Amino acid sequence: MTGPQAPAAGRETYRKPRAPSRGVPLALLVPALLGLAFLLVPLLALLLRAPWRDLPGQLTSPAVWEALRLSLFCATTATALSMVVGVPLAWLLARTEFPGRGLVRALVTLPLVLPPVVGGVALLLALGRNGVVGQWLDAWFGVTLPFTTTGVVLAETFVAMPFLVISVEGTLRAADPRYEEAATTLGASRFTAFRRVTLPLIAPGIAAGAVLAWARALGEFGATITFAGNFPGRTQTMPLAVYLALQNDPAAAIALSLALLAVSIAVLAGLRDRWMRTA
Repeated sequence: MTGPQAPAAGRETYRKPRAPSRGVPLALLVPALLGLAFLLVPLLALLLRAPWRDLPGQLTSPAVWEALRLSLFCATTATALSMVVGVPLAWLLARTEFPGRGLVRALVTLPLVLPPVVGGVALLLALGRNGVVGQWLDAWFGVTLPFTTTGVVLAETFVAMPFLVISVEGTLRAADPRYEEAATTLGASRFTAFRRVTLPLIAPGIAAGAVLAWARALGEFGATITFAGNFPGRTQTMPLAVYLALQNDPAAAIALSLALLAVSIAVLAGLRDRWMRTA
């Protein structure tokens, strides 16, 4: 029996790469579990303290249904308005070069980090009866926006539209612009290429951005109460109803919070496939 043969000269031996270690360092595991507990314990407390026996009666009261109806209407209208102006804005940021584009993008994303109450004050100074634009709307057309349902829609659009713009712009940057260029070389106008080629390509990004914008509009509180007030049946949305109920009827506040939690879970379920594809 001969011994093991030496590897031939000039031939490198193949070594299987080692599998990465699956152990988690204790210094990372402990803070990770603490962060997870910090996020989950308040939600679990909401479920544990919920008045499940009285929940049907709480959620079927006329005031709750009025707030829910107004919330759904305003959030849907704000999302539609965000799509009408937000998708073209995202296309402008992703497909064109112009001076100050970085500044424009920063201003578009500013409502994401701006405190909502500050956004409400800004809307009031711009569109209020004595505002920069609102005074002319009142003098020329007799239109008053603050403390109206329209004011709720505008406040929600202000805080929700950046979510749509960012999502659509990212999708546009990932899409191959050569399809649009090919359509224009075949005689299509830029708008026709956008409508017939680009929109079908970025439809998943638009859908994801619209869902995020709708969820953000549904949960808006600060800008709404500052710019539109808290009038039942006219400007009192679900978050405002939760705030008001928490002062007088904590059980009703928990019931309303559960309703909004259910909506948030539905939004996460709707975006699950997109997140999994991204991962």
